Amino acid sequence: QVQVVEYGGGLVQAGGSLRLSCVVSGNRFSLSAMGWYRQAPGKQRELVAQTTSADSTNYADSVKGRCTISRDNTKNTMYLQMNSLKPEDTARYYCKTVIANLEDWGSGTVVTDTS
Repeated sequence: QVQVVEYGGGLVQAGGSLRLSCVVSGNRFSLSAMGWYRQAPGKQRELVAQTTSADSTNYADSVKGRCTISRDNTKNTMYLQMNSLKPEDTARYYCKTVIANLEDWGSGTVVTDTS
């Protein structure tokens, strides 16, 4: 029922910046939490950043100081601003939503950082 779609992936030169967007629709209840995850080839999916309705945020150690998560409740959209990109940031990035204690995931958007 809930639709989650990510935008903004692509090829980025090392040291560059990128902003990912996650648009949520079809939800009958308010978003309680949203987060960004990523999965590189041959590796497990990991948390990048997350935010709650209480405006708390949490970042993975690997992206602290380089990434900023934010949300626009009027647009039902979450963003991930990524700066100083590194080759290890190359992965498929997924948006996760929590609505009424139920999780929904987008299909992901690929970020490729060139060295």
